[in-house]
Amino acid sequence: MNLLLDVVVAERGKPVTFREVQGELASRGINLSRARWFYMKEGTGRLVSDPELLEGLCDIFGVDPEYLAGGDAALPERIDSQLEFVKSLRAARVKSFAARTLGDVSPETLRVISEFLNRDIGRYPSAEQAAASPPEDTEDEHPATP
Repeated sequence: MNLLLDVVVAERGKPVTFREVQGELASRGINLSRARWFYMKEGTGRLVSDPELLEGLCDIFGVDPEYLAGGDAALPERIDSQLEFVKSLRAARVKSFAARTLGDVSPETLRVISEFLNRDIGRYPSAEQAAASPPEDTEDEHPATP
């Protein structure tokens, strides 16, 4: 599920929000609470294999239902083609985090970290821009009840 969410960021430059997913599912007659969304993203809990919900999510993200159900479905080509970009996006987020929090690290260490991440980020320049954008609807804290 998280890979699908990362691919959305790669494709449109911003994350999909809970409200977007909830609205799309509601139009299909499927209810999704914030807690259940958390469990779907984490892959935990007893309701993560609900066939109706999985099918709805697969429709939204344009993948074969077997992909989320853990079947033998191959990685969708659209997702496979975005994996390197997603990797660079994550590297850009690490660089941004490191720049904000590693103020006490020696300049040489910070330079080496930056060079390593920049090599990867440089392959996909839009990854750094997407990583720098604040995520919308970040209310994905661990819910109190399922």
